[in-house]
Amino acid sequence: MRPFAYVSAPDVATAVRAIASEPRAKFIGGGTNLVDLMREDIEQPDTVVDITGLPLTEITELPEGGARIGALVRNSRLAAHQVIRRRYPVLSQAVLTGASGQLRNMATVGGNLLQRTRCPYFYDRSATCNKREPASGCDAVGGFTRGHAVLGTSESCIATHPSDMCVALAALDAVVEVESIRGSRRIPLVEFHRLPDATPHVETEIAPDELITAVELPPLPLAATSRYRKVRDRASYAFALVSVAAAMEVRDGTVSASRLALGGVAPKPWRARVAEEALVGAPATAESFRRAAAAELAPAVAQRENAFKIELAERTIVATLRQLLTEGSAA
Repeated sequence: MRPFAYVSAPDVATAVRAIASEPRAKFIGGGTNLVDLMREDIEQPDTVVDITGLPLTEITELPEGGARIGALVRNSRLAAHQVIRRRYPVLSQAVLTGASGQLRNMATVGGNLLQRTRCPYFYDRSATCNKREPASGCDAVGGFTRGHAVLGTSESCIATHPSDMCVALAALDAVVEVESIRGSRRIPLVEFHRLPDATPHVETEIAPDELITAVELPPLPLAATSRYRKVRDRASYAFALVSVAAAMEVRDGTVSASRLALGGVAPKPWRARVAEEALVGAPATAESFRRAAAAELAPAVAQRENAFKIELAERTIVATLRQLLTEGSAA
C-alpha cells in the first residue's frame, strides 16, 4: 500500500472541503471496499478522509410516509428498524442476505452504494481490465464468466454490481442525497450507478468531490407487500447469481401496480421496467409473470458460461411474484 495522508473529518463541511482540495482524495466509511483496493494497489489515493464520525447516523420517518436514511447508518440497524421492516420489508430482507452479522455491524448505507465490482479480473493485476486501467481491454470477455452480467453490458465490461441493498433501493424509487462545496443535489438511485458503455471506470454519477449524506425513500404503499429473493452458490453470504426485489399490488385478480429490480445480472442494480409494464393490467397469474419475465430478459446477451442466468432470472422473477401473491411480504 502506497503512503497517503489521513484526515479525520469532524463534520460534513470539513469533509467536503478536504476532498475538494485534493483531487486524488477518497472518502472512507464502513461498507466501502477502499482499503482492500488500496492493499491490492488498485486504488492509490493521496489522501484518505475518514468520515465515520460524521452525524449521518439517523433514520428519520418523514411526515408524508417516507423515510430518510443517513449515509452512515449501519446495515444491521437499517435491517432491524421498525419503519423499514413495516413499510419497506424488501430492503430489510436484502440487507440481511448481503453479509454476515459482523459485516452488517460495520457496513454503512453510503459505503454500500459505493462498493466496487467483485469481478476477479478487476482484482487480478496480471489481467487487462477497463475498470482498473481505462482502454486496456477486458479479459473477462471470453474468460471465466459464470458470475458475469447478461444485461446492460458492453464490449468494454461485463462485470456485475455486487450490492443486494442497492437492488432493493432501485425497486423502491430511492433518491441519493450528495453534498459538495457547491451545495447539495439529489440523484435517483436508478440513475446513480452507470452502465459501462465505453467508460466502465466511471461507475457512478457522483462527482469526485461529492459526499453521500443520505438516502431518501418515498412514500410507497405497495412496498409494504414486497420481497427480496436471492439465488447463490451457497447459503452463507455469497454474492448473488440472480436476485429479485419485488413489490406488487393486486386488485380483483389483476396487477394494479408493481416494482421490480434485479441483481447479479447487470453492471448496476437493474430496474426491470419492461417487466413492470407487462405486469400492470395483467391477470395475477403465473403465466402473466412468466411473460413479463421473458420480456425483461429478451435483450440479454450471454457469455460462454453464464447463459444459465437468463432462465434462472426468469424463474426467480416468477417465483418471487408467486410468493408475494400467496404469502405476502414476510417482513
